[in-house]
Amino acid sequence: MIKKIEKNEILALIKSAVAEDMGGYGDITSGYLIPEKNKSNGYIVCKEPGGALLSGIDVAAYTFHEIDPEIKIKILKNDGDSLDFMDRVCDISGPAVSILKAERTCLNFIQHMSGIATLTGKFSMIASPYEVRVVDTRKTRPLLRKIEKYAVLCGGGFNHRFGLFDGILIKDNHIAAAGGVLKAIGSIRANAPHTLKIEVEVKDFDELEEALEGKADIIMLDNMAPKEMRRAVKLIREKREDTIIEASGNVNLDTLEDICKTGIDVVSVGALTHSAPAIDFSLELE
Repeated sequence: MIKKIEKNEILALIKSAVAEDMGGYGDITSGYLIPEKNKSNGYIVCKEPGGALLSGIDVAAYTFHEIDPEIKIKILKNDGDSLDFMDRVCDISGPAVSILKAERTCLNFIQHMSGIATLTGKFSMIASPYEVRVVDTRKTRPLLRKIEKYAVLCGGGFNHRFGLFDGILIKDNHIAAAGGVLKAIGSIRANAPHTLKIEVEVKDFDELEEALEGKADIIMLDNMAPKEMRRAVKLIREKREDTIIEASGNVNLDTLEDICKTGIDVVSVGALTHSAPAIDFSLELE
């Protein structure tokens, strides 16, 4: 079961998104056109021809309520649910002016988050028979990381570290600055708490040997071809059976299965968050 995203976790984001659209003046079109006392009923519907995985319905509800607590939302589909073309995801009732104020911001959240969930679902479907975890990266839009990584979970994926603060990952520039993989691991191990795992990114077999010598807990194989990856996995399993092996770089829906067949444990995919196309949703007033 997906851990529901709570309003307090994203309230600042919602307030900023609403303020961005209102601009201090509100919806001047609806304000001039529709009396405040007018009530309306409506719904949000998925118009994606091939269907989608839903993410962001709770965020949309929080946004409606932030604009006007009088708006009532009946959620018909939950985050993580599969949607068919023209499925309704929620019913809406309340002041027409308020619903129209919230329309675009709510749809923006649902379209973007469902796009990430849907793309993640496609990756997860390929990887799951090989018991490989599909994880996201830090390649997220500034300030949207919370909802984007949540959307990955809705699509059946997993989260990598949330930021620089919650996991050790020694990358190529760290290695260059430290003077090599082994030196980098040694410096980290001398200073970091013993409870933290050490992950290191390697681009070739020389760096891999150093990572093995340094007893890295997780080794990321960066931009290796499947043939090289298979050889690297064999080498790691022979020397350190409990090491977690991650693959990264040049991962897409066409290459994923060959990568999973190499015996890796985890595959990290930046495209989940930086390249997912939006899903088509519409708010319709009755």
